Amino acid sequence: MSGPSLKKLEAHRSIHNGAFIEAKHLTELLEKLYNDGREEHLGEVADALVEHWEKRIIAHAQAEEEGFYQEKVEEDHNLFEKVAMLKRDHDLMRYLIEEVKQLLAQRIDQDVLTRFHALLHINRMHSDDEEKFLF
Repeated sequence: MSGPSLKKLEAHRSIHNGAFIEAKHLTELLEKLYNDGREEHLGEVADALVEHWEKRIIAHAQAEEEGFYQEKVEEDHNLFEKVAMLKRDHDLMRYLIEEVKQLLAQRIDQDVLTRFHALLHINRMHSDDEEKFLF
């Protein structure tokens, strides 16, 4: 069973927006440090950004999958395909975070930044679709 804030549009939107804005700001900071050649802080910001994605966004996605999505499909079986698409978005985000972690073990470069930007785009589209399909 999902918590009450997952079921209310405004509360759910607030969770998404807060997490997205923080991820966007951290991504912009990482990109600025990278472009300015400030390598001494890159690792710290990149690690904080990975942690943010895992603890705020991916953890939220897991909670959605374990309760909210199941409840929505039980209420309306026609949502099965839409929910499958939303779960695929979550899988893509998980996959990209794992790629970032592998890259960070070697270096911080444009490939890392590209993946963080891809995560932001997927997350934004995902949140829009979730609101459109499930609320």
